[in-house]
Amino acid sequence: MILQKRILLCSVATAAMAAMIQPSTAAPWSRGFVVATYEYAFRYGGRAGFERAGDIEPGSDCLHGNSVHFANDKNTQAALKQPFRSQYEIESIARPPGLDQVRAPVETRFQIWNRAITYRGWKRGIETYVNPWAAEDPGQPEVTGKIATGFNLDNNPSTGDFVGEDGEKGIDFALYKAWGCDAPWRGNGNATLHLRANDKMQGGLYTMVIRISGNKDPNNDDNATLEIGYSPDKITKNARGDVAADFSYRIVKTEQYTKMKARVRGGVVETEQVAELHAPRLAWFYDHAGDADFRKGKIRLDIGADGNAKGLIGGYRNWRELYTENTFAQDGGQQGIREHEDHVALYYALKRNADGMPDPRTGEKMGISSTYRITAMPAYVVDPEKPVGVTVIAAEERRKGAFNAIRAALIKSTTTKVVQGVPPGTSQGAFPALERNLDGLPSADYFLTTLDRPHYDKDIEAAILKRGRANIFDDPLDAPKPKPEPTAPDKQVKNEAAPTVVADAKR
Repeated sequence: MILQKRILLCSVATAAMAAMIQPSTAAPWSRGFVVATYEYAFRYGGRAGFERAGDIEPGSDCLHGNSVHFANDKNTQAALKQPFRSQYEIESIARPPGLDQVRAPVETRFQIWNRAITYRGWKRGIETYVNPWAAEDPGQPEVTGKIATGFNLDNNPSTGDFVGEDGEKGIDFALYKAWGCDAPWRGNGNATLHLRANDKMQGGLYTMVIRISGNKDPNNDDNATLEIGYSPDKITKNARGDVAADFSYRIVKTEQYTKMKARVRGGVVETEQVAELHAPRLAWFYDHAGDADFRKGKIRLDIGADGNAKGLIGGYRNWRELYTENTFAQDGGQQGIREHEDHVALYYALKRNADGMPDPRTGEKMGISSTYRITAMPAYVVDPEKPVGVTVIAAEERRKGAFNAIRAALIKSTTTKVVQGVPPGTSQGAFPALERNLDGLPSADYFLTTLDRPHYDKDIEAAILKRGRANIFDDPLDAPKPKPEPTAPDKQVKNEAAPTVVADAKR
């Protein structure tokens, strides 16, 4: 009897002690974030302050330097050595005769180069960027360093070209190896395309939000849930122009959305690896914004003491999609010349380094391991009271249609190795931009008759030349009127331990 009382008293004491040490925050909790920056997690191995005639230091990551395609007339001339071109034609393109007689010589030369480099196949008439396999590989400087930020996506330390900064072996980040030395993606926080993409995202192109929830301690919960997705609400900035904290954003659960199991340890959130991770795509124009489909995807998020977060999104992405997104946001020649990158070289680099998603029929690797870096600010991520979807800008839908058409042509071309033409509605080959910039050039007729360009039905070509733009379907007179901007949600979940607390969203 005495022994039973002692056992009972011990059990009560143990239960009381367990209750005392149980975290006070052990209750339903939720944390929300709005993504402030979103970019490839490329590592920069050079010195931040290095300058040499505007170049970026080779550094430990790119011992052979960064890409310098089309940086000057010599680089451009070297890219134009196709069998069908005479030496006179090559030299005339590189240094157009009479250029000093036109009103805008730099722009005119830019457009001549654009049209010329858009046709570099084995014979005349083959458009380069839709059919990159039909041109010779110009060569792309690739990453030589062995350290990368990313994930061991295949759970095999013996594969993968990199070691993590924490010493983890087998980091799979083949996109970094392929594109890490491409000029516009390289820099120490100042890569031009990263800056452009973040500027457009923060300016309202799209919004990405993250919500984490659980039932234990927000800093230590082994059974949490992470949601990532698109929001129709534009990012709010503070008076300094930075992404502001603690504003409300609705989350769309029908598109560009994924719900994942996760665990939180010491404020670090690590999700499970899922077959498909859908989230908004890195973009800087409406036409190529959309769904980034990561295969075998996962997320790691480190939440700081100030409530801000930084982390990684990784997985295998279809490398043809990556090529399309980078090449056809405008047109291949235009971006190539401006950014000193050659998309043909980037195509071959992607194909050469592809390391995942094998085609079940051919065995060809269709995916390339990729990691994106994000920073995020605390926000109230709420479910909308009424169903919402991805915002549609009616005036831009026809341009998006042209992008989708050229993406389909690229996929068909690279899959079948059958040459495809350029769908109408794009600006490939600087058409009709070149026609508008040749006034006063003595050699105008030579370039118009010698250089290839996209060709369409006579009615379409006449409309293009009359309107002075390639996208003849993007006419504000007959375009549907855009839908009104979505209104802000009336309620928001307070960003604290208990998700049931509601605050007024109207500030």
